[in-house]
Amino acid sequence: MRRLGLFFAICLLAACQNQTTDDDSGAVTPVDVGWSNIGFNAKEQRHSPLDQINESNVGELGIAWFKDLPDARGQEATPVVVDGKLYISTAWSKVFAYDAKTGEELWSYDPEVPGEKAVDACCDVVNRGIAISRGKVFFGTIDGRLIAVDANTGARLWETQTTDNSKPYTITGAPRVVKNMVIIGNGGAEFGVRGYVTAYNVSDGSQKWRFYTVPNPEGKADGAASDEIFAKAANKTWGDGEWKESGGGGTVWDSIVYDAELDQLYFGVGNGNPWNHGLRSGGEGDNLFLSSIVAVDPDTGKYLWHYQETPAETWDYTATQPIIIAEIDWPKETEEGETTALTEKRKVLFHAPKNGFFFVIDRTNGRLMSAEPFVENINWAEGYDLETGRPIENPDARFYKTGKPFVSIPGALGAHNWHPMSYNPSTGLVYIPAQQIPQGYDVPTSDLDKKRERLGFNVGISWAIGQLPDDPAVYKAAIAATTGKLVAFNPKTGKTEWSVDHPAAWNGGTMTTAGNLVFQGTSVGQFKAFGADSGEELLSLDMQSGIVAAPSTFMIDGEQYVAFLTSKGGAFPLVAGVAGGASRKVPNIPRLVVMKLGGKTTLPALPKTSEVVWNPPEPTGTPEQVAAGKALYGRNCLVCHGDSAVGNGFTPDLRVSGTLGSEEAWASIITGGALKQHGMVSFASQLKADQVEALRHYVIDRSNWTKANVAEDTAPIAR
Repeated sequence: MRRLGLFFAICLLAACQNQTTDDDSGAVTPVDVGWSNIGFNAKEQRHSPLDQINESNVGELGIAWFKDLPDARGQEATPVVVDGKLYISTAWSKVFAYDAKTGEELWSYDPEVPGEKAVDACCDVVNRGIAISRGKVFFGTIDGRLIAVDANTGARLWETQTTDNSKPYTITGAPRVVKNMVIIGNGGAEFGVRGYVTAYNVSDGSQKWRFYTVPNPEGKADGAASDEIFAKAANKTWGDGEWKESGGGGTVWDSIVYDAELDQLYFGVGNGNPWNHGLRSGGEGDNLFLSSIVAVDPDTGKYLWHYQETPAETWDYTATQPIIIAEIDWPKETEEGETTALTEKRKVLFHAPKNGFFFVIDRTNGRLMSAEPFVENINWAEGYDLETGRPIENPDARFYKTGKPFVSIPGALGAHNWHPMSYNPSTGLVYIPAQQIPQGYDVPTSDLDKKRERLGFNVGISWAIGQLPDDPAVYKAAIAATTGKLVAFNPKTGKTEWSVDHPAAWNGGTMTTAGNLVFQGTSVGQFKAFGADSGEELLSLDMQSGIVAAPSTFMIDGEQYVAFLTSKGGAFPLVAGVAGGASRKVPNIPRLVVMKLGGKTTLPALPKTSEVVWNPPEPTGTPEQVAAGKALYGRNCLVCHGDSAVGNGFTPDLRVSGTLGSEEAWASIITGGALKQHGMVSFASQLKADQVEALRHYVIDRSNWTKANVAEDTAPIAR
C-alpha cells in the first residue's frame, strides 16, 4: 500500500508541475504546454489542447516578437517548443534556439553545407524541422549528415554521414526519435538514387538498422532489415529497365511516424526513377515499395505490412506526405465482410498524398478502409476498388502505353504536397492544404530527354510538353487553373465538409486547437484562422511574405502563443513560372513570427526595392538555336529558374541576367562555375559551347517575348 501511495503521489506531483491554481476562481489552468514534436506529439495530429486563444478572441492576436532569418530561401520547418525554448531549422540546414517567451536568441548552429550541394536539391535548400530528446537536438542536412547538438548550448555532440555524397542524395525532412534511435530518410529520387530509411543510436550516431525501399540493382542481398521481404515478395514486382542503372528512386524524404500503441513504425515512400514506368521497369510490375506506406518493427526494421497507394506509379505520385495516427468510429463488418449499422473503434492512419485520394488505412494490418477524393477533377483514376485496394485507372493516363500525351490532374506537384495537414478529434475533420496544379506527361522523343546526366532531373518524360506555348491567353489560363484551397475533410464520410479557396497554390501547412480553430498561412502573405467546425474566417493578418510552413502553439506562464515561419520557396515557386500567379509578386522575407493575444509588436516597413531593369538584348539567335535552347532549358534549367524562364523572386530570373549580352560572361557561369558557392555549379560535364550559346539565345528570346506580350503577368521581381 505504501508503494501504491508513493506511486500516486509521484503521478500527482508530475501532473501539477504543468498546472497552477488561479487565486480568484480556484480553477486549475495550464502554465507550460509545449510543442515537443513537429507534429505536436508522436501521433502527428498537429492538434493542441490549448484553448486560451479561441474562436471568440482570435481576432485579438498580435505579434509578441519576431526574428529575421539569414537566408531568403524556403522556410518549411514547424517551430518546436520544449522547456520554454523554441527551436527551428531553416534554409541551408541551419538551426536556431530562442527563449520562447522573450525571443532572446540562445544559440545557433550552422553545419556549413557547401553551396554547390544545392544542385542536388530538387526542391530548394529547405529543412522541415528538428527532433529533440533527452537534451539533444537532432537534424539532417542538405548534404546528407545527421547531427546531434546539445539542446542548451548548441554544441555539437556527434555527426554521421548517412548518404554517399558522390551521389545526388539530400536530406530535407525532419528526423524522428523512437526508442533510443533517431530515424531518418533522404531525398534525390528525381536525379537517380536508391531510397532507404536508417535508424541510428541517439547516444553516438552508430547505425542500428537500415530498410531499403527498392531492390538491390545487382540482385543481391544488402545485409539489411529489408532483405527478407525483398527476397520473398518485392523483387518480383520489378521488371527489367532503367531502375538497375538509376537506383529506382523510392526515397523517404519526409513522413515517418511511430505508433507507440502498436509498437510499429510507419513511413511513406516516394516516386520511382525514372518517373516513366515504361522506362523504369519495362512497363511491368507494381514496383514495391514505391508510393507505399510501409510498417516495420522499430527495434529491428523488419517488415510488418505495406499498402501501395499508386501501383506502378508513373506521375511522381509520392506517398511521402504527412501521416496522421488516429482512432475513429467505423461501421462494423459482418463475418462476410458486409457493413452494419453498428460501429466500432478502429485504429487507423490518415493519408492525403499527391494522387488526390484521401486514404483511411487500418494500421493493425495495412488494409484499405476508404479512398475518396479530397480535390475535384481527378482524371488519372475514377476511384479505388476496396476489395483489391487498387485504383480504377483511366487507361489514357498511362502515356507510355498509349504513346499520346496526357495532362493529368493532379500533376507531379500533387493535390497535396509536403505541407502538413492536421486533425481535430472534436470536429472529426482533417484540414488539408490542397491545390490544383495540372501537368502534362509524354514519352521522351529526343536524345536529350532520354540521356541520363549527373546534373538535373532524370525522369524519363518529354520536357517540351511542360513549357507554355507563345500564346498570351495560355499564360493567363495557366494562372487561372493553378489554385489552392483549405479542405476540411471528413474521413468517416469521405466527403469535404467545407473548403476555403486561396488565390494561388502552395499555401502553408495547418494546425488545429481545442479553441475550435484551424490556422494556416498563405502563399500570398496572409496568416489566417478559421472556425474548425464551420470554416468561417476569423482572422487574416498581413505577414509581408509568403507562408508555406505550418504553425505551432504553446503556453508559457499562462499565456498561449502561436509561432510560424515566413518566406516562399520549395518546388512550386522554383518551377511554376507564370503559374505562380499572385504569389510571384509577394516578397520573400525569411522570418520567425510569434504571436499572442494583445501582442503589440509591429513588423518593420518593407524595404524599398529598386526597379528591376528589364531591357533584354536584341534577339540574334537563329530559330534553330532558340529551339535547341528551349529543349536544353527544359532539361537542365526549368526546375530551378521557372517555366519559360519566368523567374520566381528567390532564384535569379535569367531574363534580366546581366550576362545575357555577353557570350563569355554567360559561359563563365553556366560552364565556368563562377557562382558555384551559391548553388549554380558548372554544367561543363554535360553542355558543350554551342549548347550554352543556344541556351543564351533562348533566354533572350523569352525575355523579349514575355516583355512584349505578357509583361504584367511575368514582370521580373526584385530579389
